[in-house]
Amino acid sequence: MITKQNHKIKYQPRYKPNQIICGTGQTVIVTGWTVRNSVANHLSPEEYAGIGNLYSPTRGISPLLRNLLANPHVRYLVVLNSTKEDQNSGSSECLLDFFRQGFTQGKTDTGRECWVINSPITGYIDREITATALEKLRECLTWKEAKNIPEAVELVKVNAAKEEVKTWGEPLIFPEIEIMPTILPGTRYGHRIEGKTIAETWVKILHRIKTTGTIRPTGYDGKWQELINLMAIVREEPPEFYFPEPNYLPVNRSFIEEYIDQILADAPDREGVKYTYGQRLRSWFKRDQIEQVISKLIGEIDAASGVMSLWDVQDHEKGGSPCLNHIWVRVVEGELSLTATFRSNDMFAAWPANAMGLRALQQHIRDEIASRSNYDLSMGPLITISQSAHIYDDTWENVEKIINNEYAKICKERDYYDPSGNFLVAVESGKIIVKQTTPGSGEEVASYEGKKPLKLIREICAANPGIILEHMGYLGIELQKAAECIKKGKEYVQDQI
Repeated sequence: MITKQNHKIKYQPRYKPNQIICGTGQTVIVTGWTVRNSVANHLSPEEYAGIGNLYSPTRGISPLLRNLLANPHVRYLVVLNSTKEDQNSGSSECLLDFFRQGFTQGKTDTGRECWVINSPITGYIDREITATALEKLRECLTWKEAKNIPEAVELVKVNAAKEEVKTWGEPLIFPEIEIMPTILPGTRYGHRIEGKTIAETWVKILHRIKTTGTIRPTGYDGKWQELINLMAIVREEPPEFYFPEPNYLPVNRSFIEEYIDQILADAPDREGVKYTYGQRLRSWFKRDQIEQVISKLIGEIDAASGVMSLWDVQDHEKGGSPCLNHIWVRVVEGELSLTATFRSNDMFAAWPANAMGLRALQQHIRDEIASRSNYDLSMGPLITISQSAHIYDDTWENVEKIINNEYAKICKERDYYDPSGNFLVAVESGKIIVKQTTPGSGEEVASYEGKKPLKLIREICAANPGIILEHMGYLGIELQKAAECIKKGKEYVQDQI
């Protein structure tokens, strides 16, 4: 049925409104990972209802469908599915499968009841939305897939030239379940987390943020839980990367292969794609910074100026500035380390890929130095400094599940190594004697003595601020045991009850 009653109805998104460009037409454009303004620039607001991105099939489709149900005057949907990022995430394809193949009842990864889209790509829809409403949406919206920006623009213009179509019903609003974490007191600024592998370090990061992170609004219609200035150190990631079995990471090997290419390789300018890290490193500033660093270190192996910058001063005006800002490569005692600084870091969805991509860059630099010189360097640690280390509210359930399943296992897999060294406790002439030795050769480097455990532990910790917390606790127990033996006139032997 054709009618004019819907003229000039403005799209009113109830979910994530600040992330959507709104108009008064009848077509919603889903741009996937393509910059939404790159489509909006070719259209007038009268030609579209709303334009927005869709980054994740598990986190993004429900808010989109909620908005469509709340705006029944929308009768057309154009889904842009054009970039490598779209292929990697599968978000646009999964949305199309919702309209092509429907959905069934199921559960999320965390065990929560939901609708699961009938697609080879996992996609969730909130269970609070009724099946009747979802079927109505599938019935009443005419959808098309576009493979590039010009095709998407043309589809929207064709729809806009048609007579307006009557709304399919009244706006439908469904309740949302909000999950708020329990937060313990903790340090807000400056955190250090270390692990052997990226997977191990990632679980520790999630635990730290989830336990003590501050909850703040994101500026994008949501919340995140955040720690400021978090340094993560990965010591022994293997060249082929470690993936746990079963894989609880948010990435797999095929995704990482694609992602590494975005860091190591240059990329041409393309409308709708902001940049890649590789583009910023290879050509953005008219210099190949990766090659510069390799040449710099070959010429001066102990140089402290192996620096690569991804921040452009014009980013302040242009917007869309890179999260990864600075990379520093350093060789110390035949070991090549890489330190990367992120201004903003999604620690749940992005950090594992970030870390693997940077490790691949570190390996590339090491290998190129080896092939062009006589320096056969070993791989040192990968260090990331995340100035805003956060997890978004729509991932809190998944984070909780990973922590519950993996954190205790990781804590049990300790190696007892402390860079502060070892502490040998003994009792001599009625005093507690503590000798500190190096972690490698066992050379004695310091000695502490006294009768009061608390005074001794304070002295040791003051002299060794980097001591591992568990080691500190163990040492406190041994000092107290030694003090009790002195008091009771018993013999003290370290590590014996």
